[in-house]
Amino acid sequence: MSQTDAGNLTHAEDHGAEHDAEQAGYKKSLNRRQVQMIAIGGAIGTGLFLGSASRLHSNGPALVLSYAFVGVIAYFLMRALGELVLYRTTSGAFVSWMREFFGEKAAYYTGWMYWTNWALTGIAELSAVGLYIQYWWPQMPTWATVLIALAVVLVVNLLSAKAFGEFEFWASVLKVTAIIVFLVVGIVVVAFSFDVGGHRAGVQNLWSNPGGFWPTGDGFAWYGPIIVMSGVVFAYAAIEMVGIAAGEMEDPKREVPKAVNAVIVRIAVFYCGALLLLVCILPTSEFTPGISPFVTVFGRMGMPWMANVIQAILIVAAMSSLNSGLYTTGRVLRSLGMAKQAPGFTLKMSRSGVPWAGIVMTAVVYVFGSILNAVSPDAFEIALEAASIAVVFTWGTIFVCQLRLRRLTDRGVLPPSAFRAPGTPWTSYLGLAFLVFVIVGMAISGWQASPYFWHKTGFVVVVIGIPVLLVIFELGWLIVKGRVAAQTEGRMLSKWTDSGLRYPPRPAGPRTESIAAIGTVQFDVHDRDEDDEDEGIPIGPVEIEMHEWDNLDEPDKNQPGDAAGPHEGGR
Repeated sequence: MSQTDAGNLTHAEDHGAEHDAEQAGYKKSLNRRQVQMIAIGGAIGTGLFLGSASRLHSNGPALVLSYAFVGVIAYFLMRALGELVLYRTTSGAFVSWMREFFGEKAAYYTGWMYWTNWALTGIAELSAVGLYIQYWWPQMPTWATVLIALAVVLVVNLLSAKAFGEFEFWASVLKVTAIIVFLVVGIVVVAFSFDVGGHRAGVQNLWSNPGGFWPTGDGFAWYGPIIVMSGVVFAYAAIEMVGIAAGEMEDPKREVPKAVNAVIVRIAVFYCGALLLLVCILPTSEFTPGISPFVTVFGRMGMPWMANVIQAILIVAAMSSLNSGLYTTGRVLRSLGMAKQAPGFTLKMSRSGVPWAGIVMTAVVYVFGSILNAVSPDAFEIALEAASIAVVFTWGTIFVCQLRLRRLTDRGVLPPSAFRAPGTPWTSYLGLAFLVFVIVGMAISGWQASPYFWHKTGFVVVVIGIPVLLVIFELGWLIVKGRVAAQTEGRMLSKWTDSGLRYPPRPAGPRTESIAAIGTVQFDVHDRDEDDEDEGIPIGPVEIEMHEWDNLDEPDKNQPGDAAGPHEGGR
């Protein structure tokens, strides 16, 4: 390596420390079993348990290929994410990487787009819990269910990251157990060609299905299994949250590669395997939109009690999504807040390392959003489709950040990640091209969905919704731009050029900018006798509150009103 390259890498290490300030205050409390189940749970949700019914009904057995292809794209995404995580682990994830590689405005868009995704998705999941509960208690008011469900996940998130991980662990255990039970039963039923509701189970159903394996007539379109991929991608949404959770893992360098590499196997088994068995057991015309295909199959087998089990799993899946939404948005909002791109209160953290203010902010939006959903379901349906756009945007940021990171590491500007994505740059280019296809597919399928313009939801969101979102975010950027410029001292562009740092490193000095708004630093204090050789009698921990203006070397130069008192030890 040349002397110039060595100098660039040294600067890179120093410069990386500046970004790591946002990690201060978080606890490394997510252990191996929690991480692995979070990764599994992120890939199993209502998209499989419920949403697959309408897709099977409309596209036939070829839907298995649709899920498989999108699963490959999801794997490329996770490998790109893994390379970024092991380059620099941060709870700000995509927001922090976009800030480093593309500048403050790109980080602003990324953070608020991701928040929009989870805010709208969470509202939908919260409303869904109310409907699922009415399966057993039809007289139960939806508003009461919404408040109870939200209170449960809010308490879990406010306790600690470990509590979040434990909730996700058991939620994932339930979801995975249900799928495994179905896989075992399904394999036996198909292997021995059992009669299910008057239909003989077996692999022959793949081609003897009405319309064949890839239906093209009688109401089916030849491009159906291709266009449906634009909807299938949202069944895999949330797998990217491993990148945010990595900031609080005990050992992300060990756990992230394992979680990422296992994604393709989980998708192949839990999604493609389950769908393959479904179409081998019953003709796809038997699956009804709005009813879980698993409920349909078990009902035809004479086990209607499984409907109760699946209904419980749907509630678990929705609660898990809510839990994940609060967790991720709290951390993303704090990353935005540290850059003055979100309200200052989003910086607040509890002693257990939880960014509680951002979590509560999202929870409040959930409540108001649920009211909107009850008052105007049609309007909210459009808003929910807008969340789909935000998912596509987030996945796109992961691919472009990985491409930029790889370019900088290949040029020797940054040290290479310990977990490099294979096939780069082509796998990331393919991922980006697919995301463009998703947007086009949303518009096409949305146009075909209804003869009435405002009911063509996907088309309306793409053609009208995207420009509206851009205008809203651009207005927001104009509001915060001045504060961001002051915070960064005018360093608004990306941190790196193709040859090294864009801006000179900040001069070292006594001012502790890197611990701005972190919270408290704890020391153990002992009462020690000068003549005694032992460590003295422990008095207990003393917490010192740190602020970005603190001058630890010369306390007299602190800002007026914040000077260190004789008993505060420097504030």
